[in-house]
Amino acid sequence: MPLSILLNGAKGRMGQAITAAAKDSGLTIGAAVDIGDDPAAHIGACDVIVDFSFHAVTRSMIELAIAHQKPFVIGTTGHNAKEKAQLLALAAKVPCVWASNFSVGVNLLFALTRRAAQVLGADYDAEVVEMHHRFKKDAPSGTAEQLLAIILEERKLTAAALRHGRQGITGERTPTEVGIHSLRGGDVLGDHTVMFAALGERIELTHKVSDRAILARGALRAAQWIVSQKPGVYDMQDVLGLK
Repeated sequence: MPLSILLNGAKGRMGQAITAAAKDSGLTIGAAVDIGDDPAAHIGACDVIVDFSFHAVTRSMIELAIAHQKPFVIGTTGHNAKEKAQLLALAAKVPCVWASNFSVGVNLLFALTRRAAQVLGADYDAEVVEMHHRFKKDAPSGTAEQLLAIILEERKLTAAALRHGRQGITGERTPTEVGIHSLRGGDVLGDHTVMFAALGERIELTHKVSDRAILARGALRAAQWIVSQKPGVYDMQDVLGLK
């Protein structure tokens, strides 16, 4: 029997891409639901939940997964730090993959960024630039936030070090700040660049998505993987064996 998925956010861009990709992966979209639908009416017949909807409904979907002990894949972004911490603790009660980006290439970018941050000291200024389509509602992107979290962790800095763009007489750049710049326009699916700039050289790590199917296939790969895991929150680094 093919794995049956309850897809929440089925009418969105990622939902449509996942539906299309499922046809080529041997998986079944057992229920395609969206805003206004009742996912509880369909969950009994599904093996795993995949949620690419809206951050305001993440808690109710996690609670539904816990009530029915269903594994869960979350690709929704836009939660604030306090909210996400609470949701992560809740999601750990079932097997759950929560990732900001399901691309294999982006997850390699995470690993390369961590290695670069370990090797390059404070004399290499760290900046992150991301660009997405005009319809994206949150900024910075979830992927950019994860890249920033990696840099802050490796440099033992807090979120107070972040500079969301710069304006006015800011003074010279300090060695402890980390810049983040969000660009929006057109139909860009997702571009991310991590820059480490020193006096005399600059290292840039860049990833660009040109087809949403890449992300959809990664989400389905996560769904196949999570059904055999123990309760806890995992990410795509776990799915891909990069840890």
